[in-house]
Order: sequence, then structure tokens, then C-alpha cells
Amino acid sequence: MTQPGPDIPQPLPDEVPPPPLGAAEIGALAHLYRSEVYRGTVWRTRLDTTTNWSVVTLGVALSLTYAAPEASALPLLLVGILIAVFLLLEARRYRYYSLWRARTRAMEKGFFVPLLQTGDARGQGDWRALLAQDYDDPDYHIGFATAVGRRLRSNYLWIVGVQTLAYLGKLIVHPTPATHPEDLIDRAAVGPLPGLVVLLFVAAYVATLATVAVRTLSADHHRARLGDETPRG
Repeated sequence: MTQPGPDIPQPLPDEVPPPPLGAAEIGALAHLYRSEVYRGTVWRTRLDTTTNWSVVTLGVALSLTYAAPEASALPLLLVGILIAVFLLLEARRYRYYSLWRARTRAMEKGFFVPLLQTGDARGQGDWRALLAQDYDDPDYHIGFATAVGRRLRSNYLWIVGVQTLAYLGKLIVHPTPATHPEDLIDRAAVGPLPGLVVLLFVAAYVATLATVAVRTLSADHHRARLGDETPRG
């Protein structure tokens, strides 16, 4: 899913435009840009790693649960804990990734775009000051809840959806096809926990993740309009 990108503020009319960059400065900027792209690529790979962990553990749980009609559906419940842990870990990594991504976008939009369009080596907007302040006092550009919501919408809602459908399918099909809702509730029982309590817990788990995804989506739209993901100015 495409995430809201950073925007570069425009200079005020009475601002004095900065002098154009010389050959040495442009060379240093090119090396800086390459290093930021490299760091962003590394952290992007780390995001894919935690997503792969979630998919693999869900696959293992599916194999155990559907190995036989008498097999327990408990692995599909327990794997939800691991998926939640991987989601939180990936959200933390995404906050780092968004840092390098915002910096590269600031250079691309503030310097490279006007250089390619008009040959202006000054760039556009106050991207130099924004980057300088971001390097001098680095901080996350997005909150943890926003990062969780983005990873949910990108990958984890689909993973949780497969987990939930597989769990309900197990209760409906095994050990014999359910004929009444009471059968579903009885099969959902885990030890001393009644089946209704377990099903309510599953519903709350899915509803909580969906709520976080939806609420952070509206916040992302607002942030995109304001260009709030630039290096802090």
C-alpha cells in the first residue's frame, strides 16, 4: 500500500533564495543521498523479515491444526500472540525506515526534481534547513500507533484474516461438520474456558486490530494534506 509521502514547504515570498550548490557540495549531497537510500533499503528488508516470520508461524499453526480431524485448534489461537509480537516489532522498525525515507524524499523533491526540470541547483523550498535540523536533532517522524496501523493495512490484516478464517473453518468442519451454532461454541472451549469466552476474545482481538488500522488511516490522510512527514522544521 502506498503510504503518504513527505512534502517540501515552499519559501515565503520575502525569503532570500539560498545560493546554488557548487560541484563539491553536489558531490557530497549525492553521497549523502546514496547512504540514505542504502539505509532505507536495509530497514525495508528488515520489515520484510518480520512479515515472513508471521507468515511462516501461521503456516506451521495451520499444518498442526489441520493435520487430522481430531487435532486441536489451539495452535491457531496461540499463533495470534506471535503475530502480535511480530507486528509490534515491525512497527518499531518501520519508524526507523520512515526516517530514512523522509530524508531521501526531501532531497528528491527539494533538489533533484527542480534540478532535472529547470537545471536550478538551488533546489526548491527550505529543504536544506529541514535536513540540517533533522541531522542535528534526529527524531521519529511518525508515532508508534501510526506505524502499527500502516503495517496492519499493508500486511497484517490479511494475515490475521487468514488466521481467523482458518480457526473458524476448523471449528465448523472438524471433527465432523457442525450442524448447530452450539457445536461451534462447544468446540471453541479451551480447558476451563467456555467456548463463548474464547470466541468473544477472538472477536475482540480482530476488532481491536481493525480499529487501529481504520483510525490511523484517517490520521494518515490528514498528515498527507499537511505534509507532516518531512524532517522537522
